[in-house]
Amino acid sequence: MIYSNQQTLNWWEIRALQATKIEDIDFPDLVALDKEEQIILIAEVKGLPFHFQEAKAKKYAILRLIDYLKAAKIVIPFAMFVDVNNILIFKWDGNNLSEPIVSLNTADVLSHYEPKFRDQSIFSLYLKGLTEAWISDFCYHWKSEIPPASKEVAEIGLSQLLKGGITQP
Repeated sequence: MIYSNQQTLNWWEIRALQATKIEDIDFPDLVALDKEEQIILIAEVKGLPFHFQEAKAKKYAILRLIDYLKAAKIVIPFAMFVDVNNILIFKWDGNNLSEPIVSLNTADVLSHYEPKFRDQSIFSLYLKGLTEAWISDFCYHWKSEIPPASKEVAEIGLSQLLKGGITQP
């Protein structure tokens, strides 16, 4: 629902306004908002059997991210791909998606939230949940004061934006 006293629209309200039919509404797998409820990060997450190592899958995912970013009509500064192998973070300037500015090993990061990460098959829904747990740890430190890859995420300015924010799957 859109409230008249609300100055900004959330991701779902923006997409709903742009869609002509309910089937036209498509959402990123994860959205992170800062403490002012501005969208600062969107993510595509693909667990088994998919991954972004295949050129065709990566190209399609990049096009989807760019579509989401352009549809928002606001500059969302960061975008992210997550698969069972890598976490890639990109910058968006309103026109162009950068090459990855951070590349992390997914198991190194997410095994903090699932110790058996390396020993089991991780499918999309579970990978989304683990990724949300990691990003939420930057927002309000629910699991640790220093989440995995804090140095890398701070160096690009993302952790500062996440502090006090929330995630929305």
